[in-house]
Amino acid sequence: MSTPQKTDAQIQAMRDGGRILATIFDGLKKYVTAGMSELDVDAWAEKEIKRLGATPTYKEPDPNFPNVICVSTNEAIVHGVPSEYVFEKGDIVSFDLVITYKGMKTDSAFTMIIDEKPSGAKKHLVNVTERSLYAGIDAIKGRGTYTGDIGEAIEKVLATGKLGIVRDLVGHGVGLEMHMPPDVPNYGRKGTGVLLYPGDTIAIEPMATLGGEKTLVDQEDGWTIFTKDGSLAAHFEHTVLITEDGAEILTQL
Repeated sequence: MSTPQKTDAQIQAMRDGGRILATIFDGLKKYVTAGMSELDVDAWAEKEIKRLGATPTYKEPDPNFPNVICVSTNEAIVHGVPSEYVFEKGDIVSFDLVITYKGMKTDSAFTMIIDEKPSGAKKHLVNVTERSLYAGIDAIKGRGTYTGDIGEAIEKVLATGKLGIVRDLVGHGVGLEMHMPPDVPNYGRKGTGVLLYPGDTIAIEPMATLGGEKTLVDQEDGWTIFTKDGSLAAHFEHTVLITEDGAEILTQL
């Protein structure tokens, strides 16, 4: 099942909202530094979302997340609830944000290393995970593309890089709601899965680790998902529009 068809106005709202989200992330990359807390980032993001005329989707009744942005540090993969933890130099942190603009939602994520030039295993984890996202996007050939085409391309990059592929968590349709059909797994076989059509909007979001693929949910906050083996994780995501002959990334400047 592909995403419900949207009007031209709704697609334009997603373009505009995607640019707002990308603008927030552009500022966030310059703002975050060692010595500030995850909650400092959450407060900054909330002000920026409001300043740019959008609203924080995470605080809507569904999903009713306690904050406006997910901050997942080191062994946390996704859905990290911002805490009083103070960033240290060398921490690897993923930021995941969904905003609503003119009733339409866009979703994006990125991972960065705090105040340290990327090197070694951390650099490999971040670079390969990000590369797998763009491999998945490049696999979209417009009309006739299957979700399995995207998953196969992502899986190939992550497997070649010898990273753990998080299979419990997948990409998804997005737009009218934050999570919609179809699922977009980060693994698969070409020509399988759901057939995508021009006008569909999906969030592609590979998640990878320096260890295994098994995960655990934090029993205290009920949201944060960690690597079971304690290995470091990375997460990159874009919202894309399926076009007649390819894909348009909506969450970039």
